[in-house]
Amino acid sequence: MKKYIPLMLLLLFCFFAIIYVNYSKRDKKDKVRLLPTLGNKIVNDFDTTFHKVADFAFVNQSGDTITQKNVEGKNYVTEYFFTTCQSICPVMNKNMMTVAKVFEDDTTFKILSHTVKPEEDSIPVLKQYADMHEANAKNWWFLTGKKKELYDLARRSYLMNNEEGNGDSDDFIHSQLFALVDKERHIRGFYDGTNSEDIQKLIKDIRLLEKEQSMNK
Repeated sequence: MKKYIPLMLLLLFCFFAIIYVNYSKRDKKDKVRLLPTLGNKIVNDFDTTFHKVADFAFVNQSGDTITQKNVEGKNYVTEYFFTTCQSICPVMNKNMMTVAKVFEDDTTFKILSHTVKPEEDSIPVLKQYADMHEANAKNWWFLTGKKKELYDLARRSYLMNNEEGNGDSDDFIHSQLFALVDKERHIRGFYDGTNSEDIQKLIKDIRLLEKEQSMNK
């Protein structure tokens, strides 16, 4: 019996070591502030389904088609603007430059800027505007497409505008909001793109989101 005592002590040590490691991980996770998941959700007896950004297909400043597959497994920030805007858009995209600079080497992060005036913001116009904002076409996309599809996505997926509209010639969306979308296409936060304090909060929240995701691997 005595010859089994060292083995029993070793097994007992391993048992408590596993408990300690798991407790430490849980305690560390509990200390991380988790971002909320926004939008309507459906709760049933088996699962909770959160609001999710719909499929899309638009063209960027390089003439490339960008779809939901291009942001698969990536976090991204999205906005709506137009190139001739002289009010909130210049401030928004100056602030977006700050965000782009902070995460320029982060391959898991993108920025999607949608025009609300596709009839004016052609690919060459968007390219010139992107260059003016020092946008890297690998991670900051200025997007155009059919107006109805752009507006439907803004209202029904990104929840940036609660006014009724069908994307016709009289319809117009003008929002200063940035939305943070996670790798599962869930909205995790809204931020005032004209407010410098909100921009710093956005940068902090992107890092928090990445930390949350790394802990859930």
